Amino acid sequence: MFNFEKLEVWQKSIALADVIYSQTRSFPADERFGLTNQMRRSVVSVSSNIAEGSSRSSKTDFGRFIEIGTGSVFELVSQSFIARRQDFLSEENFQIIYSGADEIGRMLSGLRASLDRQ
Repeated sequence: MFNFEKLEVWQKSIALADVIYSQTRSFPADERFGLTNQMRRSVVSVSSNIAEGSSRSSKTDFGRFIEIGTGSVFELVSQSFIARRQDFLSEENFQIIYSGADEIGRMLSGLRASLDRQ
């Protein structure tokens, strides 16, 4: 097992990726290279940056990857608002994504703060 797999925030980001992939399957075909692709790339970036950052030898480097992952969470939230406004997402599914992103964002913030204290 890789050390990042033990991080709850990584596990939750993988679960959110499952949600995004599932929800974007029903987006219009003409969004395949637009919003569908953007949302998928954003959510994949979160777990990827946690994983890559955990391999770094310094806490400062790891923290930088956590910041990038946090930015990807923010991108996903913005993209989700657009998807909701375009009626690609129901309000219920938007709220599931928003809540998941909010939780992951808070967890990343806590992880970043703990790295700064070490």
